[in-house]
Amino acid sequence: FLLSYTTACYIMSAQALEAKLEVESKAFQQIQKDLTKAIESRQQLDSQRQENELVKGEFDLLDESAGIFKLVGPVLVKQDRTEAFTNVKNRLDLINAEIKRVEAQLQDLNQKSEKKKTEVGYEQIIMQLQSQFQELRAN
Repeated sequence: FLLSYTTACYIMSAQALEAKLEVESKAFQQIQKDLTKAIESRQQLDSQRQENELVKGEFDLLDESAGIFKLVGPVLVKQDRTEAFTNVKNRLDLINAEIKRVEAQLQDLNQKSEKKKTEVGYEQIIMQLQSQFQELRAN
């Protein structure tokens, strides 16, 4: 009776561990999806920053008398030089702030991913050991 009770406890423990492993694996997959989204966001922000830095560089090369035009729909509209410079500078400031936010998010997600990967790995090892133990008990 004691042997079958002990075996039943190990089986129940293995089932509980398997269920927990499944939950943890799904959580790890969600973290990976979030990480992928954050990486894509970071890449898009980099692209926007490069584009705005290019515009800023072009502004620096312009002659003081040169006109600056902004494309609004299908029409080019003349824009005040100071306003154009300020708009580009503000956009760059916003993009850089967003990059810092996304970088912090990436760092946090990487830490969560590593922690979850370790947890899932330990649970898989425990399940394998329990399985081997049950096989030995059966023999």
